Order: sequence, then structure tokens, then C-alpha cells
Amino acid sequence: MEAIKFPIPNYWSDADLVGDDEQTYLLVKVKAKKLEDKLKQSAISELENYFQPRIYNLRFAMLVDLEEIEIIKVNDDSKIEAKISLKSDDVLSHYDPEFSKKRIFGFYLQTLIQSWLRDLAYHWKSETPPASRELAEIGLLQLLESGHGHYYFQVN
Repeated sequence: MEAIKFPIPNYWSDADLVGDDEQTYLLVKVKAKKLEDKLKQSAISELENYFQPRIYNLRFAMLVDLEEIEIIKVNDDSKIEAKISLKSDDVLSHYDPEFSKKRIFGFYLQTLIQSWLRDLAYHWKSETPPASRELAEIGLLQLLESGHGHYYFQVN
């Protein structure tokens, strides 16, 4: 898996995991603020449009804000099969111990998420990156570790 910058205009996500077959398997949306419930639900509803109808082989989506990382898995019928919620501080303080103590901007939050995803894929920082067990339970860890894909990151 390699990480590259790739501008994708008018696109919902900030990062994608694209397989060697050029299918998108994971969309990542990063917001450097706390999303209130109404805004979060709106983002999830918008995200569900990407799962309907199943044009892509899209299986996962990640919505990241300063407080939570929500990961959604869909089944073959484009219905939400699993949803996990992680505390951003629990995950990202592994890559920046001062995460909860300083102001975080969008690009930096995106960089921390990128670091975490790369750690999950390559174990560059730790043998067991944060939330490995939870991601393994829904099948995302195996996809990241497979090495059969690459990330596209765009800066918004």
C-alpha cells in the first residue's frame, strides 16, 4: 500500500483506500471540529448516498472529528452492517501525545489519521496499533494489512 496525493475534485472524502482493481473500499472524511449530532447525522446521510446504488465496491467509510472516529461497514445490500465509534484522543494521542492539549487544524488531523492508517497497514510505529481489535472485528484491518491498494489523499 502506498500513500500519494491525488486531487479528486467535487469529491466527498478527504482520503480513499483504492484497491489494485481501482475500486474504492474506504472513504475517509475529516473535520477538525466537534461535529454536533445534527451535523454528524447529515454527514452520515450524505455518506449513505455513496453506498446507494452499489456502483463501487465500497465497503467502509470513516467520519473523523476532534472527538470521535466513526467507522461504518455496509453489506452487499448497501445496508449498514456494523458501526464502531472510537475516541479520537485514544487513537491519535498514540501519534501525538499532546493531541488533546493543543489546537488541531484540518490538515494536521488528516495527517494523524493517515499516520494511523499507515500504522495499521505496515506497523511502522507499533506491533498493535490503536483500535486494531475493533477494526479486525469488522474486516477493515485485514483490508488495510493486505497491501493490495493505495491511498489517495486530497487537501480541502
